[in-house]
Amino acid sequence: MNKKETVAFNGTKEQEAKLMEAINRHKGSDGALIPVLHEAQNIYGYLPIEVQTMISKNLDVPMAEIYGVVTFYTQFTTEPKGKYHIGVCLGTACYVKGSGDIFNKIKEKLGLTGDSTCTPDGKFSIEATRCIGACGLAPVLTVNDEVYGKLTVDDVDRILSKYTD
Repeated sequence: MNKKETVAFNGTKEQEAKLMEAINRHKGSDGALIPVLHEAQNIYGYLPIEVQTMISKNLDVPMAEIYGVVTFYTQFTTEPKGKYHIGVCLGTACYVKGSGDIFNKIKEKLGLTGDSTCTPDGKFSIEATRCIGACGLAPVLTVNDEVYGKLTVDDVDRILSKYTD
């Protein structure tokens, strides 16, 4: 079993104040949890256990319910995303044209092992995605909003070099 490496949570007092504003705005409303989770994710970029705990205490919602919602809906994430978030399509068209090898090469180049998805410095993160609707460009990956298509493993170094400072 691979050990999952995580990036330490480092929320600021300003972020916590914004979260408390969101909680107070929605507190007492039916269905408050999901809007608060959306705002929390916009504030922090993801929903680590520390943020879920603050929401639980202040909305008086059990942690099990919060965790269930966060892990059920795909728009929520418990993992931080890097400054440069890489999505590699592993849908059928991309996969048969080598996107699995591209995904593995990027992880290797970024030093990500096992289930790790974000570099320790928070600069890069990677996730396997399903079809993004660019099958004619297969295999495809995105870096934030930039789309790269018709790729080979040999393109990985060139693409990553565009995002190194």
